[in-house]
Amino acid sequence: MGTAARPFIFAWHFLTTIPLSRTHHEPTAPELAASMAWYPVIGLLIGGGLIVADFGLTAILSPAVVNVLLIVLLVLLTRGLHQDGLADTLDGLAGGRTPVERLSIMRDPRIGAIGATGLFLSLILRYAGLMALPLELRLPAVLCMPAMGRWAMVMLAWISPYARSEGGLAAPFLTHLSWRHVAISTVVLTIALAGGFGAVGTCLILLAGALIVLIGWSTCRSWFAGITGDTLGAMNEVIEILFLLLVPLLLRLP
Repeated sequence: MGTAARPFIFAWHFLTTIPLSRTHHEPTAPELAASMAWYPVIGLLIGGGLIVADFGLTAILSPAVVNVLLIVLLVLLTRGLHQDGLADTLDGLAGGRTPVERLSIMRDPRIGAIGATGLFLSLILRYAGLMALPLELRLPAVLCMPAMGRWAMVMLAWISPYARSEGGLAAPFLTHLSWRHVAISTVVLTIALAGGFGAVGTCLILLAGALIVLIGWSTCRSWFAGITGDTLGAMNEVIEILFLLLVPLLLRLP
């Protein structure tokens, strides 16, 4: 594969469990930053896989079972990366009084009671969102949901400082992240949303998403003095769940 394909491969390998290539495993910091421009594309591919599974499973199983299996598939495809980030972030918030204490707790691989509870509630809310989706919105919502979450991670990473002075998993991605990468990811997401929700719906969804990202930015600055890989994962989970829950409401506004 050529040099131009390397960022896509890195994004795919980081965000999914499916190997595409056994080479290209020594990315540079600029390539890691460039890979974030591909995040919504990876999200759309994950969403496409969920749609295929949804069509196949709906023919033989009840809606409740199908929705549970879609959540299981999503977790398997992404190795629970973002769920782990959400749990660690909640544990840090619950157990620490200062940003330094919270960041230290988040490094602990063990999950605490608050993290486990928050993770359970997030899965329940995701299930409720899928169950409540109107039939006519199901295909575009399931397709775009993973892309929306990964776009939010790119946006939050771009506008936020990195919290850990000693570095961490997300640090190399952020070093060379630029507005061009953000613009590409935003264009990809906008096109996907426009195809599923129309121009007005797309504007409302993007505005709501940007507002949530800004709230996340303010929260991370206040509680953690910046972002980490865990807080980016938590943002993905929050955005995806709110997307499922709020899209039907947003689309009623016009």
